[in-house]
Amino acid sequence: MKKIKYISGIAFLTLFLSMVSCNDDKFLEETPETFYTVENIFTSSQQVDQVLVNLYSYMRDMWANPSENNWIFNFRGKGTDMYDVPVIRRGNTFSDYSTINPDHDTFYQVYKAWYYVISRANLAIYAAGLPEVSWASATEKAYALAQARFFRAFAYRNLAELYGGVPLVTEVITAPRYDFKRETRSDIYQFAISELEAIENDLPVTTTSGGRLVRGAAQHNLAELYLALGIQLESEGNSSGAQAAYTQSISYANKVIDGGTYSLIKDRFGKRKSLTAIGVPVYKDGGTTAVDTVKQTTNYYWDLFQEGNVNYQDGNTECIWAIQIDYAAYKAEDGKSKLPYSRTFGPVFRDVAKTWFTGTMEDVGGRGISQVNLTMYSRDSIYAGKWATDMRNSDVVFRRRFKGNVSSSSYYLKEVPWDLMYNGSSNATTNLNNRSEVYPVSCKIATDTYTGIADGENRSNLFRDDYFIRLSETILLRAEAKQRSGDKSGAAADVNLLRERAQCAYKVTAADMDASFKTILDERARELVYEECRWNTLLRMGGTIAVDRIKKYAYWPETASTLTFNYNLWPIPQKVIDSNTDVVLEQNTGWTNR
Repeated sequence: MKKIKYISGIAFLTLFLSMVSCNDDKFLEETPETFYTVENIFTSSQQVDQVLVNLYSYMRDMWANPSENNWIFNFRGKGTDMYDVPVIRRGNTFSDYSTINPDHDTFYQVYKAWYYVISRANLAIYAAGLPEVSWASATEKAYALAQARFFRAFAYRNLAELYGGVPLVTEVITAPRYDFKRETRSDIYQFAISELEAIENDLPVTTTSGGRLVRGAAQHNLAELYLALGIQLESEGNSSGAQAAYTQSISYANKVIDGGTYSLIKDRFGKRKSLTAIGVPVYKDGGTTAVDTVKQTTNYYWDLFQEGNVNYQDGNTECIWAIQIDYAAYKAEDGKSKLPYSRTFGPVFRDVAKTWFTGTMEDVGGRGISQVNLTMYSRDSIYAGKWATDMRNSDVVFRRRFKGNVSSSSYYLKEVPWDLMYNGSSNATTNLNNRSEVYPVSCKIATDTYTGIADGENRSNLFRDDYFIRLSETILLRAEAKQRSGDKSGAAADVNLLRERAQCAYKVTAADMDASFKTILDERARELVYEECRWNTLLRMGGTIAVDRIKKYAYWPETASTLTFNYNLWPIPQKVIDSNTDVVLEQNTGWTNR
């Protein structure tokens, strides 16, 4: 299958991006530093496409985080109800509000990152219209413009969900400006909606190239944008406008869910579908000698996260848009073409459970250093009681069985009980610390067959593609829009589409669709762990939903004791406010003087 070549066009991009590079204080501006200008550097449609490829590459790096930037871990959900940090990373916490204020680097880096996307999208739009740039066809030009406008709308959707109203920049800026004005959150949502509606039909239904944008990606984002707009309008007292927005959200979700292109995977498929079971090897004393296995029965949900199975072009009818990872490119020239998930998200059994476990092999989930861990909510609470029977909680998907591999241990080649790992000390603080580093291993972050071992890879990285958008999230957006429009039975039916696929024993009813959206948020956690940007979800919901859930499910006790104020938006970074000297940018509620 053909993939986007993220690394192609390096010479052009190196020259060009040095000319219009971002600096820390003027990331909304493109300032030429050579005799090349935006008017004369573009001579072909291929050069315009390289700006788009750069955007795809940048988006990949924001999702996969191959450089392990702490601000990206925070952006993807650290500090929410789902993720925190282990004791060994406590200095990198994003849940201690004695240290979180508008000067926090995360708020600035995320804000800057999305405006980088906007500036490059504006550039591509401008360049595509230059008379000296020729196109093979009107369709080719329309698709290039559609991709650029999608990226711009996607960036503004993220900014509005996280920060509310922000400055709207739609042109290439070549001179310093200090007079940016905040639009309203509703206006930003509406701008992004208008952009995506304008280019919806210029995006192809499918592509032969994995990773390129398709129509379903725009329709999914329109479903989310109309949902977010409705929530915002409702908070402003515009109930009729809100209901109209929810109706539109459902309509766009219907296009994706019922349009005939996408469908939930309910049968075995892909590269490993013939395997009815796998055996995760157990290595004696963490060495290279396998002495036993942990047997696991495979299933079609597990298939979704196997190498070679992620893209729509691989036969995956759930994939709407995917990050492209290529091992050959990684080895040859693109060192960021990897998913460092085993390393960054994996537990550290060898540290706190060293009586029974050692090593960094498949039997302990790879070479984990736990940059981010799972809270007790996302590892255990959502599967408690009637929620336990669930394919997403099966051992091959969310592995809970680990055999001791330390030969001197009484549990050598026996399954070590979680209660022993969690509560191995008589000291409560020690047990809390232990649990922070030891947790189940998702098939989304680890594998039984690591690529590149013969080449010297060390079980830190996966080399499969990964999801930006999967159909299951579209279904959950529609469920939420239905509930907010008053159709609780319809919302329950949508949630049950996923629960039936996951062969859950318990199916939800209209009575489960609660005012705090716990049922939907819990289902999102089961379905989209390690996939969704949880901050976006919680903050776009408004009210005190984010704060209430963070306080309730936080891993470390300082969260509840320091989160003494309400907020439903991140703060505008203080650096941005201070540098915009000609116009006052007002701070978001809850963050003034913090």
